[in-house]
Amino acid sequence: MTEPAPILDLPAALSGTDLPTVGVWNRLEGRPRTADFERALRVEVRDPLWMLTRQWQLGEFEGTDGGSPVTATYSVAAARPSRFRSFGGGPEDLPGDRPVETLAERRAVPFAFGADRISFDLRLAIGRRWLKLLGTDLLVRTYRHLYVEHYPIRLPDPGSDTDSRLVAHPEVWAATQTVAGRRMDGYAFYQNLKAGKEPYDGMTGLGGILFIHFGKLRELAAKLVAWFEDLIDQPAGDAAWDPRRLEHRFAIAAATEGGGEKVLTAEEYPGGTLDWHAFSVDRKSTLGGTGPAPQVLNRTVFPAPVRFSGMPLPRWWAIEDGRTNFAAVRPDSTDLARLVFLEFALVYSNDWFQVPCDLPAGTIATIRGLAVTDVFGVQRWITAAGEGDDEDRGRWSMFTLDVAGTEHVPADTALFLPPSVPTVANGPALEEVALVRDENANLVWGVEQIVRLATGDSRRGSEVAAELLAHRQRFVPAPEDPADKPRAPITYQAMNTVPENWIPFLPVHTADGNREIQLQRGTMPSAIDGADVRPRTALLREGLDSGQWYFVNEEEIPQTGTRLTVAYNRTRWRDGRVVVWLSTRRGTGRGEATSGLAFDQLVDTPMDPP
Repeated sequence: MTEPAPILDLPAALSGTDLPTVGVWNRLEGRPRTADFERALRVEVRDPLWMLTRQWQLGEFEGTDGGSPVTATYSVAAARPSRFRSFGGGPEDLPGDRPVETLAERRAVPFAFGADRISFDLRLAIGRRWLKLLGTDLLVRTYRHLYVEHYPIRLPDPGSDTDSRLVAHPEVWAATQTVAGRRMDGYAFYQNLKAGKEPYDGMTGLGGILFIHFGKLRELAAKLVAWFEDLIDQPAGDAAWDPRRLEHRFAIAAATEGGGEKVLTAEEYPGGTLDWHAFSVDRKSTLGGTGPAPQVLNRTVFPAPVRFSGMPLPRWWAIEDGRTNFAAVRPDSTDLARLVFLEFALVYSNDWFQVPCDLPAGTIATIRGLAVTDVFGVQRWITAAGEGDDEDRGRWSMFTLDVAGTEHVPADTALFLPPSVPTVANGPALEEVALVRDENANLVWGVEQIVRLATGDSRRGSEVAAELLAHRQRFVPAPEDPADKPRAPITYQAMNTVPENWIPFLPVHTADGNREIQLQRGTMPSAIDGADVRPRTALLREGLDSGQWYFVNEEEIPQTGTRLTVAYNRTRWRDGRVVVWLSTRRGTGRGEATSGLAFDQLVDTPMDPP
């Protein structure tokens, strides 16, 4: 490519336009006539009389000596909760390696319903873990077959009615046949270890475990126990679930300045998201312990005006954007929250300031003092707007805790940031029970919509009940043909049947009153042999295995019903530790239902064809 010829005389080339590709750019610049900016900074107004008249018209000359805040100095005492007490349990130290949701919601994993073993998935997982630990050491790996024989998975008998729950469902029967005699029951082994037994009990002697390997087995057994207890977080004592009120109840406490204690109770926590509004201040109880002293935070910050979309601009000549149309908001006369917000947005929005305050997560913060300095250098001591009597209807506050169980006491103005997590992964429902009202039968039914099989999987309760009923039908002998057949075209029926996944709750009087009603779990006779139908979910088996009655408060089942679910939850704590627990959650039902239960009926008699 040929290079262009150089331009030796650029002014002559531009004047003669010999090369039109050469461009010229000119820039206009403001050139001040003097270096003095004093007049420019005065921002002179050509018509000051008009501005003074406008200020008089808007009432700006009637202002007080109030100035805008410049700095704010505050002192906050942040105390971390250190004590925990579940419903029906005693106080204990609040662990700091897991969220409060875990302590409040966790429940024990059911491994047996009476004499029936369930949760074979976890039983096999514990056994597999133990056999794997044995395989890591050459000296004890030869003992694996002894543990399989000593802690077997029993093969159910398909010809026995007592094993119907394990044989009636194809997936349970197939899984049990697969592992029986080949894998060990790890949970039975774990129970013996927790009971103080040695890992070699019952397997010593001729052809058994040698004495020289006892120490190694103890070491591996300790690892197994630590692994399983870290796998699923379970309560060591009483859980926070109140089966009578169908909600979680617990309390936490933190130390206050001066060596005192502040107790916060959660009386009606349904499960799910745990936030500050689930707690109330309890000044009548104590958890019997003092934790670390509150951390005192002293800060000096700069207040900033509150800003939001569509707010009136403070300058008269500024124009607001049209993204927010407050005129389109049409609140009802009883919609007080919306009316208060509109008044704040349209009238007082320029009078509010926000002060930044960084608080540690999981603390109860109490403002010890707040001083504000305005543009005139005047300092003012600010008190909380929510002070006064806790039950004063004229008191106004936000994000503060109420005081439970007391009357005419000072309000609590502390801010509580619970030691919880923002996100929890919820597993599929292992159990689901719908407590519904049946007005025709004057009963409340606990409908087991999702039940847990022996393998640990879940299925619809109606399908499981139908399979079990069909399997047990085989054990009922065929009725003999009566010599004297019924001659009437109708037959009297004392009571019909309902699906076996419907558990009745009968209204009964409370123990200390003749007017108050509570709901007592009852039983329905089986359509096969008339035996009591027992629930399959841990939610409705409360106290059944120990021979106790189960009562539910009548007000806990509204007309819309109540839905209870049991599922595994998983989250990650601040230090990266993974926490898994089994929890119960309560939700709103879908209305009333009818079971079709009826008494004293006349039904058609099946007649033989002529």
